Amino acid sequence: MAATKRKRRGGLAVQAKKPKRDEKAAKQPAKLLDMAEEVEEEERDRIPGPVCKGKWKNKERILIFSSRGINFRTRHLMQDLRMLMPHSKADTKMDRKDKLFVINEVCEMKNCNKCIYFEAKKKQDLYMWLSNSPHGPSAKFLVQNIHTLAELKMTGNCLKGSRPLLSFDPAFDESPHYTLLKELLIQIFSTPRYHPKSQPFVDHVFTFTILDNRIWFRNFQIIEEDAALVEIGPRFVLNLIKIFQGSFGGPTLYENPHYQSPNMHRRIVRSITAAKYKEKQQVKDAQKMKKKEPKTILPHDPTADVFVTPAEEKPIEIQWVKPEPKVDLKARKKRIYKRQRKMKQKM
Repeated sequence: MAATKRKRRGGLAVQAKKPKRDEKAAKQPAKLLDMAEEVEEEERDRIPGPVCKGKWKNKERILIFSSRGINFRTRHLMQDLRMLMPHSKADTKMDRKDKLFVINEVCEMKNCNKCIYFEAKKKQDLYMWLSNSPHGPSAKFLVQNIHTLAELKMTGNCLKGSRPLLSFDPAFDESPHYTLLKELLIQIFSTPRYHPKSQPFVDHVFTFTILDNRIWFRNFQIIEEDAALVEIGPRFVLNLIKIFQGSFGGPTLYENPHYQSPNMHRRIVRSITAAKYKEKQQVKDAQKMKKKEPKTILPHDPTADVFVTPAEEKPIEIQWVKPEPKVDLKARKKRIYKRQRKMKQKM
């Protein structure tokens, strides 16, 4: 129905007049249609990007920090891991007197659900905790053979914040405790897709291999030309100690029977060196005892002189004349110099 307009004084309704169209207003929709067609043609010719913009769903956040008393090598390793993992967060060092359960509260304050904690003891031993906060599980490792990015001076290089590929040894699927560790390592080291700080490229690989009952970590760059691998760093070796059901504690799920503590290793090394020293001392004492023993005199063997040929006897010359004394030229020069000096003093 057409719009109607009422009179103030009442009466019949009068139909409202239609607004007049201007020529400019008539030309605008035609221009909009032309613009839309041009945009559609540009979108058809446009090459799509490498990764479409998606929604950030995986909200994994990793807290990487340490206790007090770490050395420079551990600090550099921690900084390298933070640089390689854009979904990580940092925190101040924790006091060694505090209990490990406090870390769960720190993770909750930082809004993190995973944690990598470096624990230093005796200023020479380094332990690493990998934990799923706050419910667990968690694993404790002894870190050995640490080499950082700056120390290795390798030729490889990768984009900062890029997403890595994770490569695992087939031995991870053979035993249940390694399967659990594999899942924990995947959740910690894999960069979430569409993370704000990450880059949409895959140009390096994290490798986890099992050798000598230890987990060896390596970082390789993927070269685009021939898909070869060049090591970047860092590198370290994880010696598993225990796997706990809870976060930083709880019932023990697995204990490594091949683990040897650093104190025991140092004790064995000292005992080996002490045993070598004792053995040398015993040999010296035995040689001294042999020297003190009386020598046994063997009877003369007549066949020993069969091949002995008598030597020609030389005539003995007796010197009847006393040899002349040797003249010391240095002493003579000194005497002459003294005599001349005395003469000069008298003059």
